[in-house]
Amino acid sequence: MYSDKKNVLQLVALLEAHGITRVVLCPGSRNAPLVHTLSTHPGFTCYSMTDERSAGYFAIGLALNGGKPAAVCCTSGTALLNLHPAVAEAFYQHIPLVVISADRPGAWIGQMDGQTVPQPGVFRSLVKKSVDLPEIHTEEDEWYCNRLVNEALLETNHHGKGPVHINVPISEPLFRFTVESLPAVRAITRYQGLNVYDRDYNGLIDRLNQYNRRMIVVGQMSLIYLFEKRYVKLLYKHFAWLTEHIGNQTVPGIPVKNFDAALSFMPEERAEQMAPELLITYGGHVISKRLKKFLRQHPPKEHWHVSPDGEVVDLYGALTCVIEMDPFEFLEKIAGWLDNRTPEYPRVWENYCKTIPEPEFGYSGMSAVGGLIKSLPESCALHLANSSAVRYAQLYPIPSAVEVCGNRGTNGIEGSLSTAIGYAACSDKLNFVVIGDLSFFYDMNALWNGHIGANLRILLLNNGGGGIFHTLPGLEMSGTSHKFITAVHKTSAKGWAEERGFLYLRAENEEQLTEAVQILTRPEPMEQPVLVEVFTNKNKDARILKDYFKKNQ
Repeated sequence: MYSDKKNVLQLVALLEAHGITRVVLCPGSRNAPLVHTLSTHPGFTCYSMTDERSAGYFAIGLALNGGKPAAVCCTSGTALLNLHPAVAEAFYQHIPLVVISADRPGAWIGQMDGQTVPQPGVFRSLVKKSVDLPEIHTEEDEWYCNRLVNEALLETNHHGKGPVHINVPISEPLFRFTVESLPAVRAITRYQGLNVYDRDYNGLIDRLNQYNRRMIVVGQMSLIYLFEKRYVKLLYKHFAWLTEHIGNQTVPGIPVKNFDAALSFMPEERAEQMAPELLITYGGHVISKRLKKFLRQHPPKEHWHVSPDGEVVDLYGALTCVIEMDPFEFLEKIAGWLDNRTPEYPRVWENYCKTIPEPEFGYSGMSAVGGLIKSLPESCALHLANSSAVRYAQLYPIPSAVEVCGNRGTNGIEGSLSTAIGYAACSDKLNFVVIGDLSFFYDMNALWNGHIGANLRILLLNNGGGGIFHTLPGLEMSGTSHKFITAVHKTSAKGWAEERGFLYLRAENEEQLTEAVQILTRPEPMEQPVLVEVFTNKNKDARILKDYFKKNQ
């Protein structure tokens, strides 16, 4: 029988799954759930050592014999500090050592409770990875714990070998051993490049070909990559390709881009049929909350994330494999190994998304963004600020020759205008910026420099506050909280824009908007930068948007 502590069970099961089966066990009470579970499991070879200083070096010897990671487990307090010399040796000798420390609950650290020292991160720069596991009370806790253990164990041989530290807080009671078997756990694997002579690589290709419902989701990519025609033909038909405007031209073919609207209209029974069995992802952030929710509620059997840095990124809670290589190299490499059949799944997605009507809005922030996008000249750059601006743009198709930029690394409202102006300062294209009022006024000092050229065109959506908050489900604002949450204001950019040398245009109705957008999107050079300020009502905008989605459900 094993401990009933779920974080202990996750850790032990993953040690076994990753092939780390040699463990040095040091005495103690706080680590008793770990010691009991490891020592009674037939898959582990355990060694008893009283002195932690010696135990750490003993574990180094185990790791050196065969080159596989070995683990050492100690109780809380100064017991862990006695492992410091061995950890330093493992770090500088590049030995895969896993240090497992039991700990008191975080609430009791520094409260004169016995055998307590701040244990998370105690080895600082002498370990490749340090994680502090949660005590598990919810499904999200369990997913988080599983991910952290996977991250730590994968790091023992990532870009060279070395030690890692896994800290395990354990609350009393400590001695309940009531669980009959270890849980089935998700072990994440990592491929550092793909070698056709590697047996594991062949297994990956076999798994790739066994799935019928294969999806590739492309996040933000700030470059343009044009696939050779032979790869386009081989790759495109095998996958449902989903990306947003910020993905730019990084897909071999024409991707599905209106999936966010499609998901909002999709009934649950249809969603189960549309869910992928295999999900492959590359690129950065994804805007769509609906896609995240869809894939989390309908998790694929496997999720492979392809990235040059090989970091563990588990956005959808189903990651099974990290492939550390350039994503375009990966796609071109697997293209010739895909089987000849043409699955129906990609066409199911494409056909369903074609039924989603392009929106038609009355005068609103959405119609202003749509009017701009429909009038964009060829080969320009479009900068989308965060919150409403980037989401409104996703409602409309954007020509492939338009380069789309945005600060989606952290998704904050600050700095969008400064980034766009910096880009435009060294660009020979027209640069269009779509930005909301809070983002603009927060970053209005971006206009306070001498590097603004006539190639800059700004569409400012001014609805007197944070309009996106009116579209969030479950957020009920009282009269008191409303002005604080949405930052209500009555500010205009007119004076500041004109003082900074902009041609300023104001729109308060459809006719004025049409005329202003025509001037804003003129393809020929102008003598000065342009700013169009569009005044709308945030409550009305939110109602129009909700009605659009409701009408099409």
